[in-house]
Amino acid sequence: MAAFLLGAVLLIVQPQIVPSTPVINSKAETSQSVQRELLKKTSQKNDFKENIHSNGSCQQLPQTIIIGVRKGGTRALLEMLSLHPDIAAAETEVHFFDWEDNYRNGLQWYINQMPFSYPHQITVEKTPAYFTSPKVPERVYKMNQSMRLLLILRDPSERVLSDYTQVFYNHMQKHKPYPSIEQFLIKDGELNVDYKAINRSLYYIHMQNWLKYFPLDHIHIVDGDKLIKNPFPEIEKVERFLKLSPQINASNFYFNKTKGFYCLRDSGRERCLHESKGRAHPQIDTWLLEKLHEYFHEPNKKFFELVGRTFDWH
Repeated sequence: MAAFLLGAVLLIVQPQIVPSTPVINSKAETSQSVQRELLKKTSQKNDFKENIHSNGSCQQLPQTIIIGVRKGGTRALLEMLSLHPDIAAAETEVHFFDWEDNYRNGLQWYINQMPFSYPHQITVEKTPAYFTSPKVPERVYKMNQSMRLLLILRDPSERVLSDYTQVFYNHMQKHKPYPSIEQFLIKDGELNVDYKAINRSLYYIHMQNWLKYFPLDHIHIVDGDKLIKNPFPEIEKVERFLKLSPQINASNFYFNKTKGFYCLRDSGRERCLHESKGRAHPQIDTWLLEKLHEYFHEPNKKFFELVGRTFDWH
């Protein structure tokens, strides 16, 4: 009788949604109902409201999060994944789990940052800082223990250079001076291992934190270096991980010789990543680059052992 009453209440609270395309992801629907109940229980205020559009779409908690890594190719991954009709992606980095002011706003605020989606779609958000933020894994786990996580990684040394390059250009655009990369990488004649960009590339340390809460089969690691060189096979793997029907094809990608990387072709419309992507890295002395490679050798080895696979890194 209790189960019957609960079902009746849910039918009243949740209006019937008619998607514009056939429902093909029953697991996504189940996840939605579970998360709605979670919202009602954990909302700091007892005034949870589900935002429903007149076309039948609604805002919902993400079933998948791209957790990182910074300068690993998260934007490219999200844009490529958005080619799939069953993906609804948040446009901006939400920073819900890693920024205290946002986290204090509660799950209602979080869901309000999500795009409108249909019941058969998977909502995805990306915030690259999640991977290296110590508090985030537990917070995500408390929200949804079944969360499917996407992590895109690239050669740690190259990631360090990209990290510096982004901050350098941000300062240049504001007409602010910024030190050379050598000033960050060298301290007292040795490699400065306290440099934050280096710490972000110690993947095994951060991965250990995530594996305390999520099994490895809930975390799909995308090879960022391969995604740049040949994106389609990597996206195929992501489709399988998310249990999506195979909708993205090799024809959705074309190499832009001017930009030097792959762009997207969607229903005849071509689009490329922002000009801030794919910037040339600063030139550094060979000996310093070798220092980086040597430093990351052991951490990389530990990471390979942790995840049970290897990557073509120095």
